[in-house]
Amino acid sequence: MELKNLYREIVNEHNLHPTHKGDMESPSMILNGVNPSCGDDIYLQLKLDENDIVTDGCFNGSGCAISQASADMMLDLIIGSTKEEALAYAEKFMNMVRSTATPEEIESLDEAASLEDISHMPARVKCATLGWKTMQRMLRDGESEGGSRQSCGGC
Repeated sequence: MELKNLYREIVNEHNLHPTHKGDMESPSMILNGVNPSCGDDIYLQLKLDENDIVTDGCFNGSGCAISQASADMMLDLIIGSTKEEALAYAEKFMNMVRSTATPEEIESLDEAASLEDISHMPARVKCATLGWKTMQRMLRDGESEGGSRQSCGGC
């Protein structure tokens, strides 16, 4: 029971007091992620430097506590990481919600590991993975609705 309370506390903290919610000046990449099944909407903004290090990130949007908290936890984890490291974190997160991650992979996700039990709630998996999948589309597939490394004033 104590673990469930910790899960709720971490999710509530990231939902009610997100560190990374807002708009960013001069993002390198911007992409909107939508979960049409429940209406979650994440507008993810990342800033990458010339070495493909995620130097900053923000999100805006609306949705359930899980989608908002998960996006905030993701940004906590990937800011300061290389593009490849960020994508590796996303893969570990996806493995975790599929119940295929190793204990070491789960531990490496820091607070995002608190969403491990989402795998037992299939209707909530899409909520938890929305920000992560949006980030993957940006960094792996190069999708962006605006911003560019060339026009990024702070990069």
